[in-house]
Amino acid sequence: MAISLYSLIEAAILCLNAVCVLHEQRFLAKIGWGMDQRGFGEDPGVKTQILNLIRSIRTVVRFPLIPINIAVIAFKLILG
Repeated sequence: MAISLYSLIEAAILCLNAVCVLHEQRFLAKIGWGMDQRGFGEDPGVKTQILNLIRSIRTVVRFPLIPINIAVIAFKLILG
């Protein structure tokens, strides 16, 4: 099975779906990745930067991801 451009796009879509599904209070807080309160002027740590990245991805990608998922599912159903 060769790696094609479609396979890479499908993997990226699956990763975006996984990030959008993560719920901060139900999942991330239980594993110790809740929101940390930082003081003004302090450098954010790696954990805070990753949480901000997850929130940003969730905000920007949530609504465009719905039609993209529908298109991928339809493509899979039609072409197998």
